[in-house]
Amino acid sequence: MLLRTASSFSLVNANANADADHILPLINPSSAIRCYSHAKSFVPCATKGSNNRPLTGVVFEPFEEVKKELDLVPTLPEASLARQKYTNESEAVVNEQINVEYNVSYVYHAMFAYFDRDNVALKGLAKFFKESSEEEREHAEKLMEYQNKRGGKVKLQSIVMPLSEFDHEEKGDALYAMELALSLEKLTNEKLLNLHGVASKNNDVQLTDFIESEFLGEQVEAIKKISEYVAQLRRVGKGHGVWHFDQMLLREEGVNA
Repeated sequence: MLLRTASSFSLVNANANADADHILPLINPSSAIRCYSHAKSFVPCATKGSNNRPLTGVVFEPFEEVKKELDLVPTLPEASLARQKYTNESEAVVNEQINVEYNVSYVYHAMFAYFDRDNVALKGLAKFFKESSEEEREHAEKLMEYQNKRGGKVKLQSIVMPLSEFDHEEKGDALYAMELALSLEKLTNEKLLNLHGVASKNNDVQLTDFIESEFLGEQVEAIKKISEYVAQLRRVGKGHGVWHFDQMLLREEGVNA
């Protein structure tokens, strides 16, 4: 507790009488701020000259107030000791988001394998989707670490088998894959917003801050970037322009051809 005023301050026992013998200085008496204690209760009081005038209604009894927290410390070995104000609903939706991130990572890895084939040979797209897969997996691991940090339990769910072929008769493989990636990024963002909504409903400020600082801004950037790639691929068509787009990705991603 920080108290600011033009006058100096001291702490006086709430139950002590005005006798100075009942007041013990905690800080150098010559200091502008003086603290006094008695038993286990402290009262901040403003001082003007030699007259102490206690500020009424401000009493902190740490050893009394901590008793209720001590009663809440789990004794079962399987129970988390760190868990505090972390609801079962929040725990469940974090596990759901972990599954979302792993599923999207799996799809991106399948795209990497497709574009890395010798008869497709679009190295820029292959690297782009490989890095995208790794990024989504990192997001899943970050959520797993957070789950453990808050005292939840990570429960991994099944991952759906992705497509292995991405060629499209009208759009071609590059545009079709990039449009699919855009849809996946928007879906991931929607799931993150749902997670944020659950945290807000349960007044979990720490979880909302975690989602906002670690995911939401980055997700908006990814959607914008892939939207531009879709627009560019729609312009170049299915032919030679795709090769030039792929070379652009190689240069942007810093990969040697």
